[in-house]
Amino acid sequence: MRTGGTVERPTAAAMRPFSRSLPMQLMRAREAVMRRFRPHLLSHGFSDQQWRIIRALVDNGRLEIGALSALCQIHPASLSRMLPKLAEDGFITRHSHQNDQRRIVVAITARGRTLFRSVAPESEEIYTTVEREFGAKGLRELYQLLDRLIETLEAAESRPQSASSRRRRR
Repeated sequence: MRTGGTVERPTAAAMRPFSRSLPMQLMRAREAVMRRFRPHLLSHGFSDQQWRIIRALVDNGRLEIGALSALCQIHPASLSRMLPKLAEDGFITRHSHQNDQRRIVVAITARGRTLFRSVAPESEEIYTTVEREFGAKGLRELYQLLDRLIETLEAAESRPQSASSRRRRR
């Protein structure tokens, strides 16, 4: 549209600056942290996702695929593509659930635990470096804030929505 020889452009809805986009800030923070861990994991032949699977199973022993997917924040289809390699390498086992053959249970093996014990000390060194650089108090507060954010947003998702909030989402 023209007015007085100038072209008017539609204005974008008022939004916070991109630099204050919470999803982007969280992604940037994750990438900054992973730049510390990724070379270490790759030197042992693991992707970020594969290591998350190993870590989750070391902490939990055995998990159904759905629970493992949720815990590791890996889409079930992607997880299903990763598990055969980890099983082939002897780090995990996959078995049907004893009460329901459709459900698959994944477990860490002795070889997987041995691998974890060999990789974990260097991972802890990286954590120590991050804590030294960021500060123990700052890291503790960050964990608390992230836990609070997750709990708050998950609690809000589980509450029944009012009719007006459902309309706004559409």
